[in-house]
Amino acid sequence: MNTRFSVVLALVASILLGGIAFPASAQRGAPVRPARTSDGHPNLSGIWQAINTAHWDLEDHSPSPSQLYQTGAVGATPGGQGVVEGGEIPYKPDALARKKLNFASRLSLDPEVKCYMPGIPRATYMPFPFQIVQAPNMILMAYEFASSDRVINMGKPVEAAVDTWMGTANGRWEGEALVVDNTGFNDQTWFDRAGNFHSDQLHVIERFTLTDQDHLLYEATIEDPQIFTRPWKISMPLYRHVEKNAQLTDFKCVEYAEELLYGHLRKDPSK
Repeated sequence: MNTRFSVVLALVASILLGGIAFPASAQRGAPVRPARTSDGHPNLSGIWQAINTAHWDLEDHSPSPSQLYQTGAVGATPGGQGVVEGGEIPYKPDALARKKLNFASRLSLDPEVKCYMPGIPRATYMPFPFQIVQAPNMILMAYEFASSDRVINMGKPVEAAVDTWMGTANGRWEGEALVVDNTGFNDQTWFDRAGNFHSDQLHVIERFTLTDQDHLLYEATIEDPQIFTRPWKISMPLYRHVEKNAQLTDFKCVEYAEELLYGHLRKDPSK
């Protein structure tokens, strides 16, 4: 189970002390207005998940086989509708050529294969749930894949001290929407399994908007002048897990990637 984040305890304590306004009708199964925190903002706390094929490819795509025939239908890519506004990612010509090379070598180059932290926005729409724990001065987002997490600063904006996989996040409220401004990324993550990528100049602005108690509208505007000709945007719904005793578990994948990454360093490759 997810016990890796000591910051969760502080956030949960803050929430309990501050109080969250849950309508009484929520316990009766009647339709309710989304819950709000004691400071009046929408309460986003819960376990959420995207249900689409953006993890395989942000753009429109047809079903396709795996590069490894041994995986059969299990390794195939499902077809799906894109989540990019306008349909296509606006690559510069040389960057588009690299994207195609990434796709051709995805089984060895995709950071997901290596168990790297997925980055933003990819962490949001991987086929794993993630948890939001909300407090007035910070918001934790914890992800199953690779035990990744990020803390969104809700106070005075801070600058990234160093480039990282998950970036540095500064949040603010704009009406009913949580807006998260993300900078300070390295260039070691992709957007999906199709090879869509970025440089260390990546800048992502996210918007999380509750449309009702159990649905979030997720939007992300992506800017990277080294790779793209202009900013572009993705959007999708996120769904709250409402099953009894819903919990976030860990997917600690490092041990699954060790052979791929370091097996060639053995003195005797046959062992």
